[in-house]
Amino acid sequence: MLIYAVADIHGRKKRISSIHDIILSNRPDLLIIAGDICSLFNSSGVKSLFTNLSLPVLAVRGNSDSKKIEAPQPGFPNISFLNFSKVLINGFSFTGIGGTIPMPFASRIQLFEKQRIKNLESIVNNDSVLIAHPPPRGILDEVLGKFHAGSRRMNEIILKCQPQLFICGHIHERPGRDFLGKTLVVNCSIGMKGKGALIELNNNRPPLVEMV
Repeated sequence: MLIYAVADIHGRKKRISSIHDIILSNRPDLLIIAGDICSLFNSSGVKSLFTNLSLPVLAVRGNSDSKKIEAPQPGFPNISFLNFSKVLINGFSFTGIGGTIPMPFASRIQLFEKQRIKNLESIVNNDSVLIAHPPPRGILDEVLGKFHAGSRRMNEIILKCQPQLFICGHIHERPGRDFLGKTLVVNCSIGMKGKGALIELNNNRPPLVEMV
């Protein structure tokens, strides 16, 4: 199964156009958007992005996305927003948590973050693909090249549940891939450099990642 993962679109037409081009060139089975789809809480970018896409789309909210974005979009039945929910596609389990509260050199997912993230334990296992906007603390999260700004709680839940793959964005400077324990972490931000990640999922081997 081939996934195309992006984050930090911020409603920009050039980025949306690039996403469409890569989908046409690579024919992925699934598009994943790890938050910050819109700009300044304006959902118009969402409608533009998903127009004429013929593949399933899984997404989570980022810090620039209103909660309204999670409401079903008329005319877009292929879009699913994940927030403490699980979706099975081609035999693979996808789980997500929406939201991000940026703080000085730190990120929180939601208010009452500790208990909210703990609720993921019942739906995440080592076969899961977990999606959230911020990276885990200490992994692909350096701002200005030296200050870590990821989520401590996300780090904890990944180490505890060890999903096979964690997809995130938020830190524009640090697209790439790395490991946290046995979990492959992919920051697919297109906010500054790069155009996301192509990820191949297989039942009998670890995910393969190509940064675009």
